[in-house]
Amino acid sequence: MIIGGAVIRNGAKATDFYVENKVAILREKDILAEQEATTPCRRLYLVIQLMYIDDGNLSNYTGTYWELVKALVDAAPSMVPTLDRISEFLVGGNCYQALKLTQDLIDYEEELIKNAC
Repeated sequence: MIIGGAVIRNGAKATDFYVENKVAILREKDILAEQEATTPCRRLYLVIQLMYIDDGNLSNYTGTYWELVKALVDAAPSMVPTLDRISEFLVGGNCYQALKLTQDLIDYEEELIKNAC
């Protein structure tokens, strides 16, 4: 069967399946719903997630990405090293690694917010 460009093959068990080609895949725990993008870093994650799963519209997301990066740099310059690494992953075409690193940025943002209160 083919789902969104992914060629899926059944496994030996009813719950097994194999992806037979290279496609963007996110597990449920890595998916951020739009309504959950409630902070600047979460919005950044959502944009990178869209870049990853919808690479045909990458140019539509790039401007939003850079707007969010600028806002984050202005608000928390301590995020610059991580944002630089995220951007390097994106420029290199590795959106998945950028997503994983952005999760670290979300954790850092939560700590900043917690300590500010």
